[in-house]
Amino acid sequence: MLMNQTNQTEDDLFSCYSPSVVGYRYFAVLWGCAVTITGTLGNLMTILAFTLDPRLRTRFNVLIVNLAVADLLYCTMLQPISVDSYLHLRWRSGGSWCRIFGLLLFLSNSVSIITLCLVAVSRYLLVAKRALFDTVFSNRGLILLLISAWAVSLASFSPLWPVYVFVPQVCTCSFHRTRGRPYTTILLFFYFFVGLGCVGAFYMLIYRRVQIASQALLRYRLSRRSSKKKPASSTQGTNDTVIDSGVVKTCSSEMSSQPDLAQNVDEIISEKSSKLNQNLSTDRNHVPDTIRASPAIAHATTTAAPSSHSTASGDDGEFKCVTKMCFTVFLCFVFCFVPFLLLNIADKHNRAPQVLHMFCANLTWLNSCINPMLYAVMNRQFRQAYHELLTKAAAPFTRLWIQWQPVRS
Repeated sequence: MLMNQTNQTEDDLFSCYSPSVVGYRYFAVLWGCAVTITGTLGNLMTILAFTLDPRLRTRFNVLIVNLAVADLLYCTMLQPISVDSYLHLRWRSGGSWCRIFGLLLFLSNSVSIITLCLVAVSRYLLVAKRALFDTVFSNRGLILLLISAWAVSLASFSPLWPVYVFVPQVCTCSFHRTRGRPYTTILLFFYFFVGLGCVGAFYMLIYRRVQIASQALLRYRLSRRSSKKKPASSTQGTNDTVIDSGVVKTCSSEMSSQPDLAQNVDEIISEKSSKLNQNLSTDRNHVPDTIRASPAIAHATTTAAPSSHSTASGDDGEFKCVTKMCFTVFLCFVFCFVPFLLLNIADKHNRAPQVLHMFCANLTWLNSCINPMLYAVMNRQFRQAYHELLTKAAAPFTRLWIQWQPVRS
């Protein structure tokens, strides 16, 4: 009798059953299966693409791979267990694994946030302080940063080991809502509000710096063209077309050859300056300091400045190419987690419907599988690498199909 009572108590402790979520669980199971499959394949392809494609083996892409490793940890180890919990509306893996699950869950999320911060910082240093970028994000520096990211995350959430429990509202394991305070409140505020806020701030600084440099270059070009004679203007137009087209061609592969890109732009700018010296040597010293401050800024603003052929495309193309993909990854992370965080802050007494808590929690699953899709859509080099991997994986099946067709006919 005592054993039956104990078992009943354990079943109640790990149960998230409620008549209001019986129907919703099937949506959650389908959603979780889709996230598991797409997230595992997508993040694995990202890691393989970086490993096998020499064009993608750059310092910047190391951060992308670290983000993929964190997401792969969630998709392969944690997401299938969450699907099982929703399918049966109870936790079936025991108390010890519940604590491990909670620790790995927050480890994955915190590493993702730290990596997003490193991505934003690297983007800013690249356009603002290239020498510091080369020092901080050197090969040795990157290794130390990545090890530190995992170590800091693990050290942050390991002290919560005794308070990781099953949370019926979201049918998963997390830390206890009150027993871990105020430590849990400080951690969530630091990672999700301070960390993500810093990411947004760095992208605003990038945008501001590129816009200032773009406007300075525009004023410089207008003043040059208004003071030149017609033959010199023709020569300048030709050179501008060459440099613009050269930079535009490198824009689509920015992520795949970031360290080499600034060097190539340096060579283009030097070549352009030497040609202009032949005609207007006295004008060289009038280039604004804002434009000459950094090769990366010159790279961004040269394309952004309007030419005689296309003002809008020159203004938008390079800036979007440099920051759009990384900023979109950041926005997707915010979109996935903010509803869940706001609901937990607003509903302190758990008065909101359980299905609403589950839906906001399930929305966070999307973050672990969406990044490879963004890379494929927004970056040509990753898209080509994915295509090559899929082609090689499908080759045996293609050969079998070709061999089977004559036999069938």
